Amino acid sequence: MAAASSPSSSPFISSRRLSCAAFRAAASRVRSPRCMLGSEQVRVVEEGKRMGVAEPRRPPVWTPREPAQEARLAALRPDGRDSRMKIFSGTANRPLAQEIASYLGVDLGKVLIKRFADGEIYVQLQESVRGCDVFLVQPTCSPVNENLMELFVMIDACRRASARSITVVIPYFGYARADRKAQGREAITAKLSANLLTEAGSDRVIVCDIHSTQALGYFDIPVDHIHGQPVILDYLASKTISKDLVVVSPDVGGVVRARAFAKKLSDAPLAIVDKRRQGHNMSEVGTNFLEFDQLQFCSYTYTFQYNFVL
Repeated sequence: MAAASSPSSSPFISSRRLSCAAFRAAASRVRSPRCMLGSEQVRVVEEGKRMGVAEPRRPPVWTPREPAQEARLAALRPDGRDSRMKIFSGTANRPLAQEIASYLGVDLGKVLIKRFADGEIYVQLQESVRGCDVFLVQPTCSPVNENLMELFVMIDACRRASARSITVVIPYFGYARADRKAQGREAITAKLSANLLTEAGSDRVIVCDIHSTQALGYFDIPVDHIHGQPVILDYLASKTISKDLVVVSPDVGGVVRARAFAKKLSDAPLAIVDKRRQGHNMSEVGTNFLEFDQLQFCSYTYTFQYNFVL
């Protein structure tokens, strides 16, 4: 009887070994760089290795880290306030900035602002703002162009001094009325001013009772629109007001704001002045339904709201 064949000589096992060997050869060809690269690329790589040329190294990617808890605690003053908050003021309304700083319990930042002989503006921060949250208080009231340019220079100085964030506080926003084209070939200066504030380096803008809320959409950075209505209502509540109180809107555009005041003042009556503009800085009020002394009262009310709210 013939001897039984050994397991190594089995035809099934031999075919299985051949298939495994073929699979390994195919896998090595797949992993080979020659299969991944073209012939020209393979030649360049091989020549570079023979000549000892090192492959280019990728630069390390820097990932910013959050400040440690010790650094955050070190930024706090003994009274618990954050010393990284800095408030600076321009020359437009320094007493207002001083009152804001006193209310918050911080010192007003030291800044040197002067004019050269040719009218150029010079700004230098007298203290470090590196890593600080800076607030610049500068209403762009008259002279609008001077105060606006001064604000741009202050923003640039803070940005170049490595401030962490720059918030611009503008109680009165100049050029806010130029928010649309009333006639052909006119400029929308409100949008231009918003673009300049953004390009100068500001991170956030705070305005108070802007002329038209549509101007808020001109900014490409966050804008906080605050209202002076609560302050005025508290002031009026502290005064003795007669029952004959009437809230007057200086024009049709101020009806919404005047109606909001009237509702807060026990739903007081509302009056609207028919004002028509004849040109720039020229307006006419109809006299067919108002007496002269009433016109004087309406004019006084308009001036009071304009100066106090804005």
